[in-house]
Amino acid sequence: QVQLDEFGGGTVQAGGSLRLSCAASGRPFTTLSMGWWRQAPGKEREFVSAISWNGADTFYTDSVKGRFTISRDNGKNNVYLQMNSLKPEDTAIYFCTVPSPYGPALTSTNVASLALYDYWGQGTQVTVSS
Repeated sequence: QVQLDEFGGGTVQAGGSLRLSCAASGRPFTTLSMGWWRQAPGKEREFVSAISWNGADTFYTDSVKGRFTISRDNGKNNVYLQMNSLKPEDTAIYFCTVPSPYGPALTSTNVASLALYDYWGQGTQVTVSS
């Protein structure tokens, strides 16, 4: 089992920044790839970003490239999502998530597959006003 707790959501004006944090426990953090997904009202959950266990590989959906940065601190068991130049369309609940430890390694072709992810946090609301 992996427990995930997200922090850092809130309301910000367009063009502003927020930093989301996710604390993981239950399994050795250095064995876990980590991801962020989001879900806007009335829409399906969508992939945002992911990072490999050692931080060597990062992945982003096209709409956030150049604006969002994912990072991790294996000493603190935390993963972060720095969100800059926020837009109203970024408004959503953001979920921290972990792929199955027994599944395939994350690649650019599988990283946005919802079925790959086994563990989810409770989500944190991000609202961007225009």
